[in-house]
Amino acid sequence: MSRRTVFKTILGGLGVSGLTWRRPALAAPELAVPATLPVGSFAFDKTGLDGWTTVEGQWAVEDMPGAPSGSKVLLQRATNNQFNVILAPRGPYSDLDVSMKFKPISGKEDASGGIVFRFSQGRYYVVRANALEDNVRLYFYDRERRQIATSRVKAPTLGQWHTLRVVAVDDRMQAWLDGQLCLEHRDTRLKSGRVGLWTKADSITAFDDLTVRGVKRGE
Repeated sequence: MSRRTVFKTILGGLGVSGLTWRRPALAAPELAVPATLPVGSFAFDKTGLDGWTTVEGQWAVEDMPGAPSGSKVLLQRATNNQFNVILAPRGPYSDLDVSMKFKPISGKEDASGGIVFRFSQGRYYVVRANALEDNVRLYFYDRERRQIATSRVKAPTLGQWHTLRVVAVDDRMQAWLDGQLCLEHRDTRLKSGRVGLWTKADSITAFDDLTVRGVKRGE
């Protein structure tokens, strides 16, 4: 067996794929934005969708028993779009710390939830977790999606609530799933923009408890 074949076999055993692979348990220091910054929170039983901007998808506030906050959640029900995006009020932000709870309800092609950040003129980053795949991935979108980092994790359970978090400071980005730091990457393409939520393809997903602490552009 050649050295190249041996190397590929080892990488395959480790689960390396895509452009960048990250271990699920990173020892990197946790990124942080200033603790003095105000926190914006969105509990949908109180605020509804006032000030939100739908880019693509069928987004609506609906009742859901067992919601993390109150009795209402934000649901995305479109199943025929490539990607579905809705942008939260406020911002744009440069450095930021964003978290949200999501419940993947159904989907045969995809059953995911994601955080969009630094959305500007249709371009954005998104970190997403998928109940049909054992990974968390970071993408850059500019009319087409480009995977720039991935990490193996235990797949989120369909029909259960999970917490996804993203912190971005300058060109550094970190992502957590259910409290576990699972991805770190550097990218310089986007400096600031709005925050939002994301699903793909036939995902029907519920969202709740979106919180944003960030440095607004120009501050």
